[in-house]
This record gives sequence, C-alpha cells and structure tokens, in this order.
Amino acid sequence: MSWLQALKDTARSGLTVERQRLDPLVAVRAAVGLALLVGAALHFFGPAVAASSAFGAFQAALATFQRSWRTRPVLALASGASLAVTTFVGYLTGSHQVLFVGLLALWTFLAGMAWAIGPTAGMIASSNVAIMLVTVTLPTSVGAAAGHAGMIMVGGMVQAALIVLFPVRRWGAQRDALADALAAEADYARRLRHDPVAPFDPEPLMAARSAAAITPRQARRRPAELHGARGLAERIRPVLASLADPALGVPAEGEERARVRELLAAAGTTLDAAARAVRHGEPVTMSPAALAVLALPKEGAVLTGPARRAESRLIALLRDVVETARGTGTTDAVGTRDRRNLKDEDRPAYVTARRAAVRAARRVARHPEHRADPDDHLHRPTVLELVPVALRLMRAELRRDSPVLRHALRVAAVSASGYVLGTALPLGHGYWVPMAAVMVMRPDFSQTYSRAVARFGGTLLGVALATGLVQLAHPGTELSAALAVVSAFLMFLLLRTGYAVSQVCVAAYVVFLLGMGGLQWTQTVPERVVLTLAGGLLAMLAYAIYPAWETPRLRTRLADWLVADVRYASAVLQRYADPAGAPADAVREALLATREARVAWKDALERAANEPVRHRGLSRAAAADAPHALAQVARVAMLMEAHLPARDTHPVPAAATLAKALRADVDAAARAVRERRAPRWDAFQAALAAWRAGETGAVAGEPTGDDKVVRKGAGLLLEALDELTEALDAERPRPKGDAALSRS
Repeated sequence: MSWLQALKDTARSGLTVERQRLDPLVAVRAAVGLALLVGAALHFFGPAVAASSAFGAFQAALATFQRSWRTRPVLALASGASLAVTTFVGYLTGSHQVLFVGLLALWTFLAGMAWAIGPTAGMIASSNVAIMLVTVTLPTSVGAAAGHAGMIMVGGMVQAALIVLFPVRRWGAQRDALADALAAEADYARRLRHDPVAPFDPEPLMAARSAAAITPRQARRRPAELHGARGLAERIRPVLASLADPALGVPAEGEERARVRELLAAAGTTLDAAARAVRHGEPVTMSPAALAVLALPKEGAVLTGPARRAESRLIALLRDVVETARGTGTTDAVGTRDRRNLKDEDRPAYVTARRAAVRAARRVARHPEHRADPDDHLHRPTVLELVPVALRLMRAELRRDSPVLRHALRVAAVSASGYVLGTALPLGHGYWVPMAAVMVMRPDFSQTYSRAVARFGGTLLGVALATGLVQLAHPGTELSAALAVVSAFLMFLLLRTGYAVSQVCVAAYVVFLLGMGGLQWTQTVPERVVLTLAGGLLAMLAYAIYPAWETPRLRTRLADWLVADVRYASAVLQRYADPAGAPADAVREALLATREARVAWKDALERAANEPVRHRGLSRAAAADAPHALAQVARVAMLMEAHLPARDTHPVPAAATLAKALRADVDAAARAVRERRAPRWDAFQAALAAWRAGETGAVAGEPTGDDKVVRKGAGLLLEALDELTEALDAERPRPKGDAALSRS
C-alpha cells in the first residue's frame, strides 16, 4: 500500500463515527462528580484550584471508561493519585527547563512502556502525562502546587466514591462478556445446522475468560449466575462441532442428520435464553419445543456410537447452563427419569460429565473464590500484587525488536522535542504540542495516524463551537464552569462513538475551563489550533522516521500460530495415547495458547493492512489461504477433543507415535515459515502411513471407537497441514480460482 493510500485510509477511519450503545447514567454520574468538585473548589479556593480539581476529576472519570475488568473505583483512585504525583513533581522541576524536559521524557517513556501491561494501563498513563502538562502551569508556589495535587487526588476520590455509592449495572461488564460468549455459542449452533464446518470466532470466549479473572474479595460478592457458565460454554463448543461435522459425526443426510439439526436448533435456543438471563439478571425462560428435543428418548434412539455419546454430553451441558444461569450453580440438573433412560453405552460419558459437575459444585461451596469451570484459578492480582507483575511485563519488552519499546522511545523523543519546540514558538501555551502528540501516539501506525487526523479535526470543530458560544454569551466564571461540565458530560456520553467526536467535546471543555480562570478565547484558541496541528504532525513524522511495522512480522505471527495449533493437536493425541497418565490441564492450556496466537495474528493482519509497506515474503494470497489451513488444524484437534476418552479407557498406542511425530516436525516447520520456506511434515506423514499399514502396533481385529476417531482425525490433520504447505509454497504454481479456498 502506498503512503498516499495509507494516509487516506487512516484519515477516513479516524473521522468515522460509530453507533455504539450509550451509557447515559454512567456519563451523568461522572459529570455530577466533576460538577461537585468544581463547584466546591470555586467556592472555597478560586478558579485556579477549581481548574486543577476539574482536570483531576475528569481524568479519573475518563479512566473508568476504559475497557477493563478491574473494579472502576480502583481505576479512578489510581488515575487521580498518579496525576497528582506527576503534577506536583512536574511543578517542582518546571522552573528548570532542562530538568523538566528530562523528567518529561522519562515520564512519557514509562507511559509508553505501560502498554506492555495492557491497553487500559497504556491509555491511562498517556492521558495522565498529557493532562499533567496543563496542570503544572496552574500553581504559583510549592505550597500551591501541593494544594493543587491534593485537589486532583480528591477528584479521583470523589469519582471513586460515586461509583461505590451509585453503582450502575453492578457486574454489568462481566455479565455482558458472559452473555456475549453464550450468544456466540448459540449463533454457532444455528450456523452449524446449515454449514457443518462453519467457523467460530473465539474472541467472545476469550473476553469472557478475562472477565472471569477476579480477586478473592470479588469472588465472595459475585452473583451466582456468573459461576461456571463460561466453562460450560467452553465444553459445549467442541461437542457442537463434533455432532455437526460429517467427518467425525453423522452422515450429511438422513434421519441422524435430522436429529442433529434438531439438537443444534434446541442448543441455540437454550443458549440464547441463558444469555438473556445472565445479561439482565432475570429468570431463564425455556422454550417447550427445545425442552422436548433435549429430553433423552426412552427407546428408539436415532444416534449411535460416538454421536450418541456427544448427544448425551450436549444435553447434560445445556441443562447445566440453564441451572447456572438461574443462579443455582453447576448442580445435578438432570432428573432421575432421564438418567434411567440412558443406554448402557451412554452411561460412562454421562457419569464422567456429572461427576465433574458435582466436584465443581462442591469446590465452589467450600471455596467461593474457585469457579466451576476448567480454569479454577483465574486469579486477578490486586493493585499491590499487580506492581511486580507490571514490572515483569515491562522488563520483558526491553528488547530491540519490541514494538512497545519502540513506541516508548518514540513518544519520549517526541514529547521532549515537542515541548522545546512549543516553548520556542512565540505563541504561548507551548505545552499543547507535546500534549497533542502524547494523546495521539499509539504503538501501531494506523491508530497513531487516524487519531492525529481525528484530534485535529475534532479540536478545530470544538474550538470553533466553543468560541462562537463564548462570543455570543460572554460567560463569567460560574457559567464557564457549567459549560465545561456540560462539555465533559457530552464527552463521557459520546466517548464510544469515535475519537473525533470525543475530541470536539474535549476541545470545548478545555476552552471553557481555561476561560473560567480568566483567559480570553483569543489567548487560547488560535494557539491551541496551531500547536495541536504541530503536535499531530510531529507524532506522524516520528512514526515515519522510527516505525514499528507489523507487516515484516506477519510470518513470525503465522509461525507462532502454527506452533500453538500443532501443540494443541499433539496434546489431544497424547490424551488418547495415555488417558490415565496424560496431564489433565495439557489440552486446556494448549487450546488457550492457540486462541491467543490466532487473535495475535488477526490483530497483526489488521494493523498491517493499513501500513504503507510491501508484504515481505507473504503474498496476499498466502495471507488468505494459510490462516484458513491453520484454522482447519485447530478445528480437527477440537473435533478429536470432543471425543476425548475417560481416564479408565483403553489407550490408543499409535496416538503416542503420531503426537511425537508432530512435535518433531513443528519446530522445523515454524522455522521454515519464518525463513520464507514451505513447511514439511515428513515424520507425521510417515507415522500415519505406518499405522495405516499396521506397523505401529495397532490392536488386531475391528478397531475401537477411539481408534476410529484418532485414525480419521489424523488423516484430516495431515490434509490441513498439507494445505498450509501448499499455501506457503511460493515456487509451486497456484491453480486458478484459489483452490485452497474453494476446497473450504
């Protein structure tokens, strides 16, 4: 992509207005906290202190709008306290320009490294530095600086207190994340009725897993309906896929397929009902038709063999989901009559599932901080526990190829040079140059450039509107404060609709707030527009000079995904090889690694799509075909996982040989992908061929059900790996029409 096209795309995305669900009550609460603090500060201390306290309350409220599963009062307190400290230290060094510039560079470097902790920490740290550049100009003495810092901290405390006293949708974010995961499973079940190999996006499940990580104190207060439903949804997904897929399930047509379609429709209806109940905290309303389909027949069962076991598992899991959504925990939801209707072949799978559910329920009863799902120790560190974790994450990014380190160095250099430039210009208020640059700079190209365009456009419009209002109304101190609060309320309300829209409100907020202190619009507006433009251009120039392109790393991301997928398949095969001795958590951990690698690839591909860089060694066709092949690898492993044997099941000896061969091939294959070569799977292909020829010690006679699953799954796995090789083989001529995609 050319630079011109990249700039056009990023400018268009930066000015895009999105239609998102608004949270008016949360916006009102944040604006009320701001109004209370500004009013009290005006009454007792005057406009300068009121402006400082307003910035503190504004930043504390803004921090609580960031995407985080941590409790909002903690974010408000942390943001207010950090802004108070940086303001006080900044004022102490402000009279010595060289010392202040060095300190500013250090602050912004640390703020840039905070992106290693996560987007929430990075955005809060960046906005703290930007607002500090304004607040350090307000005090006139050391004592006044301490007072201003104290009022900023009070602003954070006020916002935190309002969140505690007037909660809006307590546990709402966690409810939404869990409901989204259940709704995604419901949609997946319905799509499987018409497309037995329909893809599934694991991001809702990953978000629900992140939301489930809580502190022990939160675990004691969490609603019962948030216990265990996510883990059940995790276990439902492979069962749905195994029922629908003709390769390891039932034939594509016939009576068995009709029964599977009924089960999938009932699963979708049930999961949707559970999602609604969890989201709104209301009782589950079940469809009678779905209940009829999920009733185990007394006689004349349509499904047999592995499909019958999958049917029993699905019914048990769905009823557990319903009971959990009702707030009763993961208890024994299947009646005695239904248990009597189980056939002998179904009892082992059913008993295994029920025993796991009972153990989980007892564990929750004894230890409320434990959850009834596969992740019994999703512990979120407290604020004090987070400090060493954050330091480890930041230290891990101190390497030359780290995009986070590049961003930290880039933003530190821009903030220091921007401050010097702004001070040297004869416009006054030179801090607006580094403030604009720090606010728009992000670790990736597309966000930095789109936010720079959005900030300048929003600032220009916001300043124009605020200036027009000032010229018409000539507001005094109190009216300026009121207009600033209204601007902040609109910003909180429209924050999720786009960066450009929010910047309109922020620009008006700053104009009114500084006007409250007696500054005329002619002293602020022209300078703000010109210096904001200078800061945005400086940020864009810095990324062009010292970039961190994602495009050259695409093959590395793809190789990481390949390693994760193959290790997941290897862990599943190892469980078939040694049902009793294989680690219980190996499959689960491998699955989570696969999801993280897939999301990392997806994010990298989206960032690379807008970069003005040519693809190096990965064509657009390969970037489309290779992920499809890797998704098939993970999908085959998931299908085999759906039929994992119980601990007392006879092992499949050949599975150990296949797993060992996969592990032997994957390192060389990943290295080949990184070095722009096609991967090979010689060891795995030889092991599978030997098993098919009866040379790996297979048991004589008719193969068991697990043998069939492993044999068929291994064949599908080899097909997917060969498809990946074909997609990445640059020397092999590709057929017309993208054969790899047409086979899907």
